[in-house]
Amino acid sequence: MSARLVVLVSGAGTNLQALLDACADPAYGARITAVGADRDGIEGLARAGRAGVPTFVTRLKDHDTRDGWDAALTEAVAGHAPDLVVSAGFMKLLGKRFLDRFAGRVINTHPALLPSFPGTQAARDALDHGVKVTGCTAHFVDAGVDTGPIIAQRAVPVLDDDDEDSLHERIKAAERPLLVETVGRLVREGWTIESRKVRIG
Repeated sequence: MSARLVVLVSGAGTNLQALLDACADPAYGARITAVGADRDGIEGLARAGRAGVPTFVTRLKDHDTRDGWDAALTEAVAGHAPDLVVSAGFMKLLGKRFLDRFAGRVINTHPALLPSFPGTQAARDALDHGVKVTGCTAHFVDAGVDTGPIIAQRAVPVLDDDDEDSLHERIKAAERPLLVETVGRLVREGWTIESRKVRIG
């Protein structure tokens, strides 16, 4: 029995595509039951459509309050009964109602070795600090900004001639396989979260 994934996207959906490709192999242990977005007309939704995966869009501007949007997103995702929710380039902070409903089951990737360089400018921050190694992190989502329990990490060297774009592209190239590998292990082997420690299997 394959685990059920709901994937949330806001843009091109390259991480989504990596997951779609992985899920095509029955041995992977998961299938994507729906793809949700916070805006229309994005490539991530088109990728889902080409793969025959149902989609939904829950736009913040269609709701009077952020809490109303959070409630609508929560119900939209819950309707697909996910075992795991994957935030794959989803650019909105998930609210309390959502995180309470899916506690310990929402996974995100971040383009740095957390807890270093949280937030939206991770590659720039790494360059500004002059670090020699950065990378990417797969973590469970909690109410903070990139503060949830860490599941897996992968290092990426910072080169002398790197700029923000070149570094970010190399991090993304490491992030996609890290996400695929991490989701696969979670669904096949199971996991526990004790304090901040995530144990797979």
